[in-house]
Amino acid sequence: ETLEYNRDIRPLLSDNCFSCHGPDANKREADLRLDRAEDAYRSTIVPGDPQSSELIKRIFSEDAEQKMPPPQSHKSLTLAQKKRIQQWIEQGAVYQKHWA
Repeated sequence: ETLEYNRDIRPLLSDNCFSCHGPDANKREADLRLDRAEDAYRSTIVPGDPQSSELIKRIFSEDAEQKMPPPQSHKSLTLAQKKRIQQWIEQGAVYQKHWA
C-alpha cells in the first residue's frame, strides 16, 4: 500500500505533533517543524531510511525523556500509527501541499 501524506500521515502528525512542532513559532519546541518537508528533512526525517530518522527513534522510544509525543502531553500514537509513519518514511516521506 502506498501511503499519502495528506490522507494517511498529516492527520497523525497534526493530532500528535504539530502543537509543539508545527507552524506556530510561539509554541514551537526544539526549533523543529514537522509540518514542512524542508524543515523535517533537515533534522528529523531521512526519506527512505526510517532507522536513521530521529522521528522514528523518538516515537518508538520507551524512555520518558526521549519519547514523542511526551507522556505529559497526554497524546499518543498507537503501534499501528507508528508503523504507518515508519512505512511512509520508508516509501520516501513525500509531503503534499494541503488541499485548502
